[in-house]
Amino acid sequence: MNFLVEKISRLKIDWNKRVLTEDDFHLLCRRFKITVQEMPLSVSGFYYCMKRRHFIAIDSKLAAPKKLFVMFHEFAHFLMHVPDTGVTANFHGIGKKTRKEMEADAFALCALIPRAWIETRSDQEILEDEGVSLEMLRTRAEIFAKFGI
Repeated sequence: MNFLVEKISRLKIDWNKRVLTEDDFHLLCRRFKITVQEMPLSVSGFYYCMKRRHFIAIDSKLAAPKKLFVMFHEFAHFLMHVPDTGVTANFHGIGKKTRKEMEADAFALCALIPRAWIETRSDQEILEDEGVSLEMLRTRAEIFAKFGI
């Protein structure tokens, strides 16, 4: 995980220091020339690479903060799991939780629930004030406990 944290810190976007926004997501996608497509989907979202071009598709029916979580989850696949060649696709929420899916979840959760919240605020306060789900908060707390991020 330390290698991934170092790689993420090179983005210089204050990941895990502040709440990242949809504007941050689109800025990152422009920086890395990722085409973002929002459309009605039967899955929450997916990342794919074809002919060395990168794409993220997001279900346009998603409400925040789920939409933002999926955006950063799919960006994490590009950042941490980008293929060297060939066609690939990663679908959010499809199949069992692999290491890659857990890493993408961790990236997204740290983007939306900064470390300082976990260290200085109660779960109840975060739930009431920030609009995150209990499941997201519990998983984020587990990431903090296990990896210190």
